[in-house]
Amino acid sequence: MNCNHCLTSGFADGHYVLPPLPYAPEALEPVLDAPTVLLHHDKHHAAYVAGANAAAETLRRVAAGDLAAEAAPAAAQLLAFNLGGHILHSLYWESLSPAPGGTPGGALADALNHSFGSYAGFETTFRAITLAVQGSGWGVLGVDPVSRRLCVLGVCRHQDVLLPGFAPLIACDVWEHAYYLRYHNNRAGYIDTFLKHIDWKKAEKRLTHICHDDE
Repeated sequence: MNCNHCLTSGFADGHYVLPPLPYAPEALEPVLDAPTVLLHHDKHHAAYVAGANAAAETLRRVAAGDLAAEAAPAAAQLLAFNLGGHILHSLYWESLSPAPGGTPGGALADALNHSFGSYAGFETTFRAITLAVQGSGWGVLGVDPVSRRLCVLGVCRHQDVLLPGFAPLIACDVWEHAYYLRYHNNRAGYIDTFLKHIDWKKAEKRLTHICHDDE
């Protein structure tokens, strides 16, 4: 995933690091309660950061000859899972706004209209795909690297069903730990609330970065 522009604080001094929340834990009330946000960020997201570092260290030791080559495949799979979780969680926090986000403007609004026919068409598509993710996963809006159109992916786990070169703009976490304390098993209600609180200004900045990177 081409998401460098949303992970400026996710790596430092040779290690993956947990970025701070871009708002106070209670700032997302009533969308998400502070206990859910703190548990999600400080425990779940932090665990993916730790897992990515452990997997990367195993691969480094294999390359240095300190571990047998047979350790590399499992470590590579663990790196994909944990680093995918780190990337998508970092994007998730940046996707949410404490205040209702309204609708996007500018180039992002044009891109949504071009790709989905209208903003309502985007919402219908995003809601349906994200709701239908089987078990745990994500709904992600991003740029298709071939057509340059926007598309929505229902991502299984953190790394499955992703297009090579896909550049995400927003991500909605539908692992149950993201919403269960507040919404219980009402995933649809959580997704509807998420759609009302997307930080479209940050998403438009990500789109601008992607377009500039391609020039």
